[in-house]
Amino acid sequence: MNTAQRLGYDKDEKLLIVNADDFGLCRSVNETVTDLLTEGAIGSATIMMVCPWSSGAAAMLKKVCPDADVGVHWTLTSEWKGYKWGPLCRTRSVSSLAGPDGWFPETSGEAERKADPDEVRQELIAQTEAALKAGIRLSHADSHMGSLYGFHTGNDLLQVAFDVCVVFGLPFRLPRKLMPVGGRRIPNEIMDRAKIRVRQAEDRGIVLPDYVTGPDYDLNEGDTYEAAKAEGMALLRGLLPGVTEWIAHPSRETEELKAFHGQPAKREMEADFWRDGDVRHVLADEGIRLIGWRDLQRLQASLV
Repeated sequence: MNTAQRLGYDKDEKLLIVNADDFGLCRSVNETVTDLLTEGAIGSATIMMVCPWSSGAAAMLKKVCPDADVGVHWTLTSEWKGYKWGPLCRTRSVSSLAGPDGWFPETSGEAERKADPDEVRQELIAQTEAALKAGIRLSHADSHMGSLYGFHTGNDLLQVAFDVCVVFGLPFRLPRKLMPVGGRRIPNEIMDRAKIRVRQAEDRGIVLPDYVTGPDYDLNEGDTYEAAKAEGMALLRGLLPGVTEWIAHPSRETEELKAFHGQPAKREMEADFWRDGDVRHVLADEGIRLIGWRDLQRLQASLV
């Protein structure tokens, strides 16, 4: 039984959650994500509570769309050279999560190698509680840069994430079935470990999407909006029955974003994509139904 069926839909229904990652990153992202949520162009977002602009994001939500579907974007990395952030936990030492400068490491691989699981647990709790204290009614959780998944070293931190999901009643971004995108091959060891982790999550009552997808994060030299749009529409036409989460990174391309971000133009393309009339026609033609993470959270609550 796929997650769509568990939600009460037919097994052949294609349900799509469009989630905007990195809410709270900067003002440009905050304004764009809030606009897309209020327009109904996307279904949900996840907030980075470690970023200086997270309080601005929470204030925008409260003012414009207080009932928006927003989760916590658990963050253990700080990837840009000119813009940094570090752990929120203040109740105990989390020294394994930060370098001597106090910032998170730049890469997921470094985070995997150094992170102490107990310190990760305390940091995930701190980020979650910060979102709740900011007045956000959290609907789910996911992992910034995939730092909880163990892609680089095999040292995943998913069982720690599951512990926190259970405490706060949050479904989690872990696809029940891995789906290669863009011709990539998924190594067998990752496939095997993912199956084990999916079973462990579901045994604990955590609701998961069937699939996770999205466009390439980077923009290749010479790429245009039309090329990015064609890539996205091909992904939509290839969706399988069940619940798919689409990972989006929308923003306006502003001087603020350009000051630190390596791919600002791609973020604006992603915002334009979900407002594009041709994309809406593809959704209709393919019979794709847009839902939110709150639907999965209600299912999870019913299992308790």
